[in-house]
Amino acid sequence: MFGGDVHMRAYCQFAQYGFLPWLGRLGLDSMARALGDIEIDFVALGTRTETSAKARLAEYRALGLDFAIYHGETPWVDILRDFPDLDVLAIATPDHLHTAPALAALEAGAHVIMEKPMALDAAEADAILAASKRAGRVVGVDMHKRYDPDHLRIRDDVLHKIGEPLYGVALLEEPLAVSTEVFKAWAEKSDPFSYVGCHWTDLFISMMDVKPVSLHAVGQKKKLRQEYGMDAFDAVQVKIQFDNGMSIDFHNNWILPDSFEAPVNQESRIFGTHGLVESDTQYRGLRFVSEKDGMRTANVHMTRNVLRPDGSLAYCGYGVDSVAVCLEKIAEVKFLNKTLEDVEDYYPNAKQGRLSVLIVHAAREVAARNFACLESGKGAPVTALFNESGITIVDPYAGNEVIYSCPV
Repeated sequence: MFGGDVHMRAYCQFAQYGFLPWLGRLGLDSMARALGDIEIDFVALGTRTETSAKARLAEYRALGLDFAIYHGETPWVDILRDFPDLDVLAIATPDHLHTAPALAALEAGAHVIMEKPMALDAAEADAILAASKRAGRVVGVDMHKRYDPDHLRIRDDVLHKIGEPLYGVALLEEPLAVSTEVFKAWAEKSDPFSYVGCHWTDLFISMMDVKPVSLHAVGQKKKLRQEYGMDAFDAVQVKIQFDNGMSIDFHNNWILPDSFEAPVNQESRIFGTHGLVESDTQYRGLRFVSEKDGMRTANVHMTRNVLRPDGSLAYCGYGVDSVAVCLEKIAEVKFLNKTLEDVEDYYPNAKQGRLSVLIVHAAREVAARNFACLESGKGAPVTALFNESGITIVDPYAGNEVIYSCPV
């Protein structure tokens, strides 16, 4: 989904029309003279099946582009072998399959741009971060909610006006087709919070420079289990306390009826000591109805097609911005001799991505344990504690357990 749509369309667009137009959208117009003339080549595509690779190649050849195609369970191995001077490997595999291609790319000296979450396991996140430092290569994570213009306004103008953040809520609800069709093959290996909740955790971490202190998580398995025979969570709710004293509730599901009027339902709310801010990022005000499709709303901020004079379609939005900013930071490292430390505060980097992975890792463990407790009539008493040494699960029935220790 994101690989074929957002990533591929973005990189091929950069290759065809240049990188300069994207710098201004990111507030990086000051880099235009230094980086505006770089050329970007999309050289290879790796997919799981040969059919999908050939279909994409045919689609883009019609637009005047050509590239090598690879398929199989580990196509990145062949890509890195055949393109030893590759600058960037983009990764848009299922959630639990991000680590292997990332480590292979970094070992080969390539930068990485990857889909969220960076990994599902804290130790894997540590391995990616360590490999990035050893190689001196950027690892950028597609955390596009940072670049939503509403969120930029909250970060840069509203947040400091509402005082100290006390509590909030963030929800992102995905359609049923995501769990039962698009990602059916791996839905049982992930959950709706791991899949999309990390967008919200990253947003709060990046906006407020906070870290998690403790966590409670519960989930429900009804619809997917009863109607589809899947041992997967319908929904997960996670409450996180952060080190600034703020408490945020994250609500996620992937069973939203497909008849819902938008691709997803999403919103956030932060209440502070001097005010509050609410952002409904599903209903932006554009609403329409037809006999064929029924009532619909559209988020034209995320991605949208803009007609060019020649009849082709430019692909714009904060979904593309998130990819573009990572590529721009890679360009600074490659062409301007910047270090990882020089650029790390200006894109969704591996260090920040690691914090969301720690949250995802803990939430998965806590939700699973609390689900088992609930099924056996024991309530939902399990929580997680975060500190400098790692993650400890506090379980009054099974006893406390350290599930992750930070590297020394």
